[in-house]
Amino acid sequence: MRGFPVIVAASLLLAGCGKPAELAARDAWARLPAVQGRPGAAYFTIQGGATADTLLAVATPAALRAEVHETVTTQGVMAMRPVDTVTVPAGQSVAFAPGGRHVMLFDLGPNVKPGTRIPLALAFASGKRVEVQAQVVAAGDPAPR
Repeated sequence: MRGFPVIVAASLLLAGCGKPAELAARDAWARLPAVQGRPGAAYFTIQGGATADTLLAVATPAALRAEVHETVTTQGVMAMRPVDTVTVPAGQSVAFAPGGRHVMLFDLGPNVKPGTRIPLALAFASGKRVEVQAQVVAAGDPAPR
């Protein structure tokens, strides 16, 4: 039985030898607007790195302008408002999802169609830049899996 504590201790030591957490984005997708000429929206999850960081902006060549927004409820009325920054705590994830934080995509290009992918470039206060490909879906379609 003396070997068991040694095995547990060795396992814990090896677990700590992994790569440090890296700032990343995953599960990106974009929904086209129901009415042409209106903005679309992009969603993703940011995984925080070893230290906290702050998302400053999101850009894509697929749209003339991209703005980070959040959905808020005031006196029972839902509305969207622009957000200047989003804090990403170390080692934690921050979701951008329908009904919450999202990126508004204004003036989407004509080649942005369901089934295509668009690049999203996320800029952080640390100077890091993370790029992710977003799967495009039509207005009424569910999020891709």
